[in-house]
Amino acid sequence: MMEKVRLTQLSKSAGCAAKLSPQILSEVMGKLPGFQDENLLVGVETSDDAAVYQISEELALIQTLDFFPPMVDDPYTFGQIAAANAMSDIYAMGGEPKIALNIVAYPNCLGTETLEAMLSGGASKVKEAGAVLAGGHSINDEEPKYGMAVTGFVHPEKVWKNYGAKPGNLMILTKPLGTGLVNTAVKADMASKRAIEEARNSMTTLNKVAKEVFSDFPVHCCTDVTGFSLAGHGLEIARASNVTLEVWAKELPVLWEALDYAAMGLVPEGTYRNKNFQKQEVRIGTEISEAMEDLIFDPQTSGGLLVCMEEQYAREALKTLKDRGLATPAAIVGQVKEKGEYFLEVCSQ
Repeated sequence: MMEKVRLTQLSKSAGCAAKLSPQILSEVMGKLPGFQDENLLVGVETSDDAAVYQISEELALIQTLDFFPPMVDDPYTFGQIAAANAMSDIYAMGGEPKIALNIVAYPNCLGTETLEAMLSGGASKVKEAGAVLAGGHSINDEEPKYGMAVTGFVHPEKVWKNYGAKPGNLMILTKPLGTGLVNTAVKADMASKRAIEEARNSMTTLNKVAKEVFSDFPVHCCTDVTGFSLAGHGLEIARASNVTLEVWAKELPVLWEALDYAAMGLVPEGTYRNKNFQKQEVRIGTEISEAMEDLIFDPQTSGGLLVCMEEQYAREALKTLKDRGLATPAAIVGQVKEKGEYFLEVCSQ
């Protein structure tokens, strides 16, 4: 029998997020030819979660893709996380995933057992979402990477975008923060069993239930919190909506021991990248600890939905999430204010 492989040891990417910064992407995309199509409802202009193309008066297509190197050693769990993360963009646009295609980079020397487990994990989440896995593409690569291209559907008038937040709105976050910190502690063999279990439960949970609940309420804007951190994705909402988001640190759901790992210096490289590109537009209250600051900029893998809606609906939606038995802790984590000096402000509340 082949010796069990530690997938994370094959990963060359520091931290759990290997994404380029949105600033670099915007700069490069700005140099490409422009594309105009009246049926393209959502493109690259606001760095939204996916592209949306209108097919008819009642149907729009959502297209997205995402893939990354392993952040856990178990290949089946890694497959589940990668699939849940890829389909999350569809839910963040208010849609339902319908077709998924595998994207695989895999070293031939590992054999097929690990690959089969990885793809089986991904397939299990596609089935849970009610979508269809219809093939994919693979290449030989010494560093494993896995993800999916996903197509979903949504009514053209019910597309959620990452702009449209209004002063007075409350913000709901549907998953705890800290996956980057916990995964860094795992790589250092310093994470507790409970921390590992909570992080894996969060990363493998689809945003399906959250999307279904929010669909019954008037959502002003929505995004999912992934590699650019709560701060980064919050800034995208704030810039595009021309508002200031006030984040209440004490209300943030946090993975077990994540703040402890931050205090110990077990901080992923992605956190420092996020800070470098984002912090100038963020005001961190003097009462906020350095560990909490690291959490705000922590790159998330398969994170939750961040939704803005009117206060009366936000509180009702939060109650409904709990009544539906959402597998992850959700909370009202801040409010939207008139545009101030900063796009994002973090206070203890």
